[in-house]
Amino acid sequence: MYGIALRFIVLFLLNATPVLAADTAPLPLVLAVHPYLSSNEIFQRFTPLATYLGKVTGRQVVIRIGRNYDEHIEAIGTDSVDIAFIGPAPYAIMVSKYGQKPLLARIAPNGKPVLDGVIITRQDSPLRSVDDLRGKRFAFGDVDSTMATLVPQYFMLKAGLPKTALASYEHLSSHKNVAFGVLTGDYDAGAVKGEVFEEFKSRGLRILATLPTVPEHLFITRSGMPPEQIQVLRKALLTLKNEPDGLAIMQAIHKDMTEMSPVANEDYQDLRSMLTLLGIIRR
Repeated sequence: MYGIALRFIVLFLLNATPVLAADTAPLPLVLAVHPYLSSNEIFQRFTPLATYLGKVTGRQVVIRIGRNYDEHIEAIGTDSVDIAFIGPAPYAIMVSKYGQKPLLARIAPNGKPVLDGVIITRQDSPLRSVDDLRGKRFAFGDVDSTMATLVPQYFMLKAGLPKTALASYEHLSSHKNVAFGVLTGDYDAGAVKGEVFEEFKSRGLRILATLPTVPEHLFITRSGMPPEQIQVLRKALLTLKNEPDGLAIMQAIHKDMTEMSPVANEDYQDLRSMLTLLGIIRR
């Protein structure tokens, strides 16, 4: 019942304007996360961070999970949320549609602020190269997922394998669903981020191809956030590794995260070039 009640609270706050009302307590800050995992798992992963940011800012921080990637991008672009965790490609897409937002930090698993991904197949699969995917069934993730859809599509296209060369393909709701789909034989291959492959490889998966790395997921804030509040949030994230519970807070989000790194819009330029080739964004 508690989980259901919490979700009603979050839904109530979805369209709340993040401003201070005169002579009243400040409204909670809304931390938005894209639906890359189940709602329960996202709440578990990000609640420690929300609690920490609440202490730092002196305001309650509530978690908002987007209904899908497009809705998450729109919520950030229209400044309907205060803080957002967003993937690299959705960030580039958001900027192309709505313009830049103040940047806070990007995550750095094992001290490296880059995201890796792989094309996977079953251990017993006869597939040995990307070209072997011709005429096969492929599982992508959400249509706006960086490593489950967009980077693998770019990689395959550069290798001379457009989506039309596949027998069929589907977009599943999460990286884990892609892994399950390949394991069960519903698909001959699929694309996932490295973290998910490591979780599932012992069940019978292997790497068919390694994808190009791109800058990692990042935290941003809304346009119009007071500059002093931006500085507080940015410092809180960048110095989190020095806090007594900092490592536990970060590794609740990503098991290998050891710190957060400074971030600049220019870091995502190569990714924009990939998305431009795919026709996702315009120059």
